[in-house]
Amino acid sequence: MSEENIGRRKEKCENCTKQCNKKQSDEGISSLSEKDVANGEVPASSHLLKQQVLLSACLSCEGCVSEEESLKISQQNLEEVARVLGLNKKCDVSKHQVLVVSVCPQSLPFFAVKYGLDIPEATRKLCGFLKSLGVQYVFDTTLAAGFSILESQRDFVQRYSRRHHDSQALPMFTSSCPGWIRYAERVLGSLVTPHICTARSPQQIMGCLVKDYFTKQQKLSPDKLYHIMVAPCFDKKLEAVREEFYNSLLECRDVDCVLTSGEVFHMMEQMKVSLAGDPALVRHQGRGSEGFLEHIFKYAASELFSLDVEEITYKTLRNRDFQEVCLERDGEVLLQFASVYGFRNIQTLVHRMRKGHVPYQLVEVLSCPGGCVSGRGQAQGETGGRVDKALVQQMEEAYSSLPVRLPDTNPGLHILYQDWLEGQDSTYAKTLLHTQYTQTITMLPIGTIV
Repeated sequence: MSEENIGRRKEKCENCTKQCNKKQSDEGISSLSEKDVANGEVPASSHLLKQQVLLSACLSCEGCVSEEESLKISQQNLEEVARVLGLNKKCDVSKHQVLVVSVCPQSLPFFAVKYGLDIPEATRKLCGFLKSLGVQYVFDTTLAAGFSILESQRDFVQRYSRRHHDSQALPMFTSSCPGWIRYAERVLGSLVTPHICTARSPQQIMGCLVKDYFTKQQKLSPDKLYHIMVAPCFDKKLEAVREEFYNSLLECRDVDCVLTSGEVFHMMEQMKVSLAGDPALVRHQGRGSEGFLEHIFKYAASELFSLDVEEITYKTLRNRDFQEVCLERDGEVLLQFASVYGFRNIQTLVHRMRKGHVPYQLVEVLSCPGGCVSGRGQAQGETGGRVDKALVQQMEEAYSSLPVRLPDTNPGLHILYQDWLEGQDSTYAKTLLHTQYTQTITMLPIGTIV
């Protein structure tokens, strides 16, 4: 590609960033009154309610969001939630939808910092607010993340065992970040997609838990339940509308609406907030994310080499967002993993992969520098645009204060494998906990977006 064309592509990428940042500014936000939400009459002029998807670092700046996707994404906003709440107040009880909200653990530090509370107190504040609106159930997604981690662990060990006769088995790339997945499918194509872990993300497994298992427990038809996800990232809106996450058997989406932490916070600021119960909160290992690398590393060390790893030591390479971890025995490197966050580091990784210079068996890839806590749906400054580094640091500190719980030791997961999924190796488990990623358009030359 000529330097002129590269320059045009770069200019387009930068312009896209500016436009997205402009859409996220706080200018002109209309007030949300309690009466508005109760009646389903949230002002349409509030552009936060009309929020467009932002794929972190312009990962999808090649116009990859179709008109159909744009329409589906445009329905994921506070206005749509208000519409459902309003219908519940106006229509016959037989037509009511049960509202369920699932909250990502990485969103909770945002509310804690914003309100000057610890995470349990901030969670009570958030739960009380949501229930005051008419939400019947509030869950956190830790259980779903546990499923995703366990399935990712097994996927890695299976890939490692066939590495000598399957050239696409390793390295394995994690699959929980929708920005990274979008970039891999739309730009990198078959170079990367066969290497992506097939385990669904915590968000989409939570969708299956709510729309399949929970509805059966409550004796509800799935269409009578409206499932909202609170997430730190705009990209999650796009993930929710992927075609494979529409359940044709249940005739509904696993996740009906994704709201960012920032969108919910702005609504909380406009309305009174009450307090509710005291939920017990835990997190998984890892820096500001679900810690897929650490969990898979320890599991693989035990399963493949009978080694117990207590602490993991990261070696920083290019920067804090490009680190590696090694497992050694008698001077031999047994495993070599890397965490790669942010688009520039992803590009470096892909360049090395094209040249055959990737020594890693697993790479944890996240499109946001700093990980999920730094998601653009909650890490921006008050005026929008740039990431608020002080806010991110406070959120990381708050997140690290949560106690760690290993999914392997969670009895609830093992019970659900049997009661819900008919066993860990069942066809039902493979259907609900896994998916596939494939090349979706003609690959663009790597390096054209710099």
